[in-house]
This record gives sequence, C-alpha cells and structure tokens, in this order.
Amino acid sequence: MAAKTVKVTQIHSPIGRPADQRATLVGLGLNKMNRTNELEDTPSVRGMIAKVRHLVRVEE
Repeated sequence: MAAKTVKVTQIHSPIGRPADQRATLVGLGLNKMNRTNELEDTPSVRGMIAKVRHLVRVEE
C-alpha cells in the first residue's frame, strides 16, 4: 500500500519573512516561486506546512 502524500506549492515569496520560515520552506523542498513538491503526509510535515501556511498551497 502506497503512503499517503500531500502536494505543496510555494505561492508567495519568503522575502521579508523570518529566517525560520525561510528554513522551513527549504526543509519542505521549496525555495523558488511556483515550485511544487510531493511529500509524505506525516505529522511533522503537517507542522511545517502549518508554520508557512500563508506562503504555500496544499493539495491532498
């Protein structure tokens, strides 16, 4: 059975944001506008998404 995944796309720039939010985007595999990454749906990934929810779009 395949692991459940979540698709995350960066929709806003991290310019002017705190360093920890920029680091979270890099941790999610996002560092440029409109870049998309498909990640495993785990509590740690959900926590990272919650931290930068204003900068990303999430698709189940």
